Amino acid sequence: MSDNEVVTAQEVEIFGATYVLRSSQDPEHLTELAGEVDRRMRELAGHLHQVDPSRLAILVALNLADELSRNRQHFEGERGEIETRVTALAERLTGVLT
Repeated sequence: MSDNEVVTAQEVEIFGATYVLRSSQDPEHLTELAGEVDRRMRELAGHLHQVDPSRLAILVALNLADELSRNRQHFEGERGEIETRVTALAERLTGVLT
């Protein structure tokens, strides 16, 4: 965070516990993120017999990390394809214009 960013405190609830998050991000955005984590924890807890919140949080974090990794791979693949197409089009334009 830079010196000119305004840091605010936002209270959120995740899986029955209240947390105070300090950030320069939009408080509504933080609430949405916390809601997503809460939703995923509750969904996963519904499939388990014993629910230890710490273990549940780790499982949700691993699921989110997996999704992030897959999305990065997907977008990197698309990016490479776009770069290849742009290069081919640029070569064709150069050939036509010269």
